[in-house]
Parts: sequence; structure tokens; C-alpha cells
Amino acid sequence: MAQERCAEQSPGKEKIVIHRDLDLPVKNEIGDETITIASLKAEKNVLEATPGLFNDEEKENRVGSDKVDDDHNNSGSDILNDHKRRTQLQRHARINASLPDTFQTSHLLFYERFKAYQDYILGDCKPSEVKSFTADYLKNVVPSFGWQALWSADLFDVLVEVSDVDFSELKACVELVLPLQCEVRDCAINEEVIAALLEATQHKVPLMELQILYDESGEQEQKALGIEHLRFFYKYVWRLWDEEDEDDDFDYFVRCVEPRLRLHYDILEERVPAGLASEYKIVLEKCTQCFQQFSLIRSSLSSDSDSELDNVSMVEGLKLCEQLDTFKRKLHFIENPLLRYLLGYKGGNARHQLIQSRGLRESGIKVAHVVTCSCTTNQLLSLLNDRLLHEFSSEDTEVQFHRDPVSAVDSCHQGDVVFVLPGMYSVASSILLPDSITIEGFGSPDEVVFEKKYHGDSFVVSTGADVRMFNIKLIQHDAIEGILCVRNGNISMENCVFQCETTGVVVQTPASLAMNKCDLYGAKGAGIEIYPGSRCTLVGNGIHHCKDGILIKINQPMDLDVTPSITLDNNVIHNNEDYGVILVKPTQRKNSFHLDQCNDKDDVLKAVEDGLPENVTQQPISTPSKSTSGLEYIQSTLTETTNQDNVTSARNWLFFNPSSIKQNTPCSLALQDMNAHIIFISIEGNQFRRNGIGDFGTFFY
Repeated sequence: MAQERCAEQSPGKEKIVIHRDLDLPVKNEIGDETITIASLKAEKNVLEATPGLFNDEEKENRVGSDKVDDDHNNSGSDILNDHKRRTQLQRHARINASLPDTFQTSHLLFYERFKAYQDYILGDCKPSEVKSFTADYLKNVVPSFGWQALWSADLFDVLVEVSDVDFSELKACVELVLPLQCEVRDCAINEEVIAALLEATQHKVPLMELQILYDESGEQEQKALGIEHLRFFYKYVWRLWDEEDEDDDFDYFVRCVEPRLRLHYDILEERVPAGLASEYKIVLEKCTQCFQQFSLIRSSLSSDSDSELDNVSMVEGLKLCEQLDTFKRKLHFIENPLLRYLLGYKGGNARHQLIQSRGLRESGIKVAHVVTCSCTTNQLLSLLNDRLLHEFSSEDTEVQFHRDPVSAVDSCHQGDVVFVLPGMYSVASSILLPDSITIEGFGSPDEVVFEKKYHGDSFVVSTGADVRMFNIKLIQHDAIEGILCVRNGNISMENCVFQCETTGVVVQTPASLAMNKCDLYGAKGAGIEIYPGSRCTLVGNGIHHCKDGILIKINQPMDLDVTPSITLDNNVIHNNEDYGVILVKPTQRKNSFHLDQCNDKDDVLKAVEDGLPENVTQQPISTPSKSTSGLEYIQSTLTETTNQDNVTSARNWLFFNPSSIKQNTPCSLALQDMNAHIIFISIEGNQFRRNGIGDFGTFFY
């Protein structure tokens, strides 16, 4: 038996085809081992040791016959059995002893929620079908009457009894349990107030506001899980605009639910920079507000009026529509793991951004900082003769000793020099470089090692006008951001080693990096990530065993129309998983909309025509019918003027069409073609070897 599920997205987007065959190997989502369903049946102990994959009953159904798939629409009665013993919920003890305890449902794992939404709730539904699919699921796990729960509103928790459930509206009809059992929060609420509130809502409350009472027998667990999945979905996954997506013919779970769910857990488990998580929350709030304003204007437009007021409202609606698409595009950048990696994040820790340059000391002297836990007299004598006397010959030179590099850097003013004697230095916080200083290892990089011992953002952050670093090895563990982030100013590095875990070196707009004879390896992202408007001089380096060697970003949305300037000479770029060098740049378009200057319908239409992508064939604009509102007319006109093979709806042009590097974009170009890109000031003598996909590629979005 084989199944095929095809999620056809709009043109320019990836087509996802999932084949399921009992005789074919499938990828185990938890690990990298390849197994077959038949082997799962044979190895019962594997299934029993992996709660949450398949229980015994589910295993029998999946392997024994085709009936599960053939009767998928009628298998709702099996949901309780499929879920049974899958998740063991704990008791959530109430602070107020007068209220009964409930189930603890807020600590479910990613995999538990993923399987619930994929297999039992949403499946391959479309956005417009989400509510009906959810209602069908709840009918099988939540009784329609005769059970008690806590109604948990913003200001109070109160015990109620459910007399009926309207699954289509996801609401329950409830009655207060008397005598009243209630817990209030910072307000004065009594039985009369709650009764009046229920009366005003016709005794109907949202199902997601109900908390199931704890029962040691476990019979209530699936009911608690069902309502928890409903609550979590509408709080963290669903968006107000999802149901109105004009491209409704796609798998909602694959395109929206999975990336949002993964992002939620990445943020929760601190795998996303705190600044990016904060930015995502802000953009999501702005997008929600913009959609609400847009909806109000749209609902106020008359279908048979061409008044001046409607004209103004239409223009305002189009402006909001453009803003909404911009916000949605930003959200998609962050939600999509591939785009999040390729397009990157230019924010940063708020503490880092507050660090200011200390400038010169008031006394005008420069200080030599010596970092060592302990040293021999010969080492100290060599440092004195070889470096200190040579660099600081004046009598008023001051020498300070430190046990770790962070305290030395934090004590520096402009022009100071930090000498680090051989040793392994465990670093418990970011090394911030806001001043023009020099950090020099007094030995080889393998002898002078800074090892990151904390979970957090970038290891080294440089904003100084002229920072220099020599003979240092940086080892990064358990990081969220890169090993070195050059946010501003200039930094020069020579004979340094970067042992990475995430992104390697990040050079942001408008910073400058000069890297000479360094070795960089191990990054799960790009070894070196270069933003538009930055300057990079890479000479004689080894960049290897990363996901991509060098990732170069050109003209991102909202950036100035500037390109990076790169010198790439005599580097050895080898054994990277994907590309040696990859360019990330937007697809070429004509001028975008200029709706801010639009005052009436004709101006909007002109902006529409000027803003069409180059590959869109324009057709004559039709005359609006009397029954079509202004906004609907513009939207229908945009649709008419758009080549359906390229763009499926009017507003979709404001979205990028992300392409798959491996499948949709001809990325592998001849190495000599790199010379044709104006971003390279000089490119010669480089060696590219054994890079997984190719030596040089381009990703269009």
C-alpha cells in the first residue's frame, strides 16, 4: 500500500511530495537512523522504549491492514485509543485550596504537539478548513456535556459545569457550580458579577478558557490534551490573516504550522538570539494591528458607491495592505529556518548596544595589560624584552595584570594593548571591544586559547574603530550567535584560529574586517557571513568544514542599495557541507509601489502598473462594474494584470518567492564567474576543494 500527498504551492514555490510505503525506508524524525515500518513491528521493544511514537494498538492498525488509511475520515473513534498512554500528564496543584486541581499541560514537548497537529488535528487541511478539522478532532476527545472544569478568565478562575458544547464555534455552554468556588486576581468579583457576565454571553465561553479537573485514573487526560492543543494553537500558531490567504490550495501544516511551532520551541529553548525573538514579537503585534485596521476599512467600503470618502478609504486600504504584506514577509523571514539562516539577523544583545567607547584616559597614558593565571620568570622576561620595552618605552607606562581576558578588555581605554600569556582561559561572558585596542597572544594560537563557557550570544563583539587581534584561538560552545560579530568599525585579525559551533564571523553593515592567515572551521552555519555595505579583506585563510564557507548578502529588503566590498585572495575553502561561497540576493524587480503619493484610484492604478515585476505580462485594465467596491476593483485588476504562471494573486507580488537552493535555483556556476561580480575588488589564488554542493552558488529570494 502506498500513499502520496502532494502540497502544490503557488508558482515559484517548492512543491512538496511525500511518499509513504510500508515497504520503503522512512526517516525517523528523532534521530538519523533509517528504519522501516516492518522493522518497527518486529522490534516491539523499540516501540515500547519510545513513548509518543506508536503504542501497541496503533502499531497493529498501521501495519496490519490498509483500513486505517482507507477509512481515515471515519477513524475519529480511534483517536482516544491512539493517544492512550502516549502522554502522561501531571497534577497542577492550585494555590487556592478551595479550587480543585487541574492537569499540567504547559510543558508538552515539541514532538508531542507536532504529532498531534500533523496526525490527528490538521493533517493536510487548507487554511479555510482549519476550524472544521479542529472541531472534528475535538468531537472525538471532548464530551459534549456532563463534565466540570475551571473557567480561567483574565481576572478569575471559577468552577463550572458544561451542559453543551458547540464544536463548530469552539465554545461551551456552562453553568456555575454552587456553592460558588472562585479565585479572583486583583479585583472584587462576586457571584452576581460572574452570573451577569455569563448572562451577557448567553452562558457560552471559549473552550480554550476551560481547564480540565485532575483525575488520577487518567480518563480525563485526553480531554485535557485536546483542549490544550486547541489553546496552544490559537495562542501561538494561528494568525488572523491565515484564513484569508488567497493561495488556499496548500498544506497548511507544512507551510505554516510546522515552521511556527519549531520557531516557538527554538525561542523557548534559547536557540534563537534574544534580540531576534523580541523583534519577532514586535513585528507580530504590528502585523496584527495592521490587519485589524485593514479589516475595518475593508468592511466600511460600500459595494455600490464611488464617493470621495470611499476613494480615500480605498487608497488607505491599499497602503495598509502594502504594510501588511511587508510585515508578513518579515515574519516569514524569521519563521522559515532556511531564510532565517540565509538572511540572518542584524540586531544584537541590548547590553552590547549600550556599550560605549571609553576613549583616551584623562591622563593621556596608555596601559599594557598582561593576562596570565601564572607564568615563569623566563616568560615574563621574554615578554618584557620582546614586547613591553619595544612597545612602551616611555617612563610613565603602566602595566596591569589580570587573571582573565574579559577583565583586561573591560579595563582598556583607546590605544591600550593586551598581552595574553600561554594558557587556556575560560570565558564566562561576551568579550566586548568598543575601543581601538590590540589583543596579542604571546605564543602560538594553540597555546593561547579563549574558550567560551556560557550559553548565549556572540563570543566576541567588536565595535571599535581600529581593533587588532593576533595569535589567539577562540573555541565556542553551546552558542546562539556567531563566534565573532563585527557590528561597527574595523577589526584586523592575523594568525588566529576559530573553532565554531554556530555561525563563524559575522560582518555587519557598515563594519570592516581584515582577516589574514587565520583558520576557521566547524560552523553549523556560514564560516563568514557578510552583510551589504560591509568591507572584507580575506587573505591566506583556511575556511573549512562549515555548512557554507562564505555567505554574502546583497541588497536585502529595507537595506540601502549598497553592496559589500570583498577582497578574496589566496584562501583555501574546502570540505564545506554546501557551498564554498554563496551569494544571497533578491530577484530582480521593477520599481515597487509608491502608494504614499497616491491620492485617488488613478494614482493607485499607475502605481500598480509601475510596480509589477519584470516577468509579469500586463494586460489592458478593465473598467470596474458598478457592483464592485473600489478596493475589490483594484485587487481584481491586479489579479487580471498578473501572469498566473508567476504570481497567483495581487498581493503576492509583495512577497518574495523563496527558492530551494538545491532544487529551484541553478546555483552551481563556474568558479571563474565570480570575477563578474562587482562585489569582489580582488579575487585570485584561491583554492576550492570538496565543497558539498559546489564552489560558488547564488540563492534568489
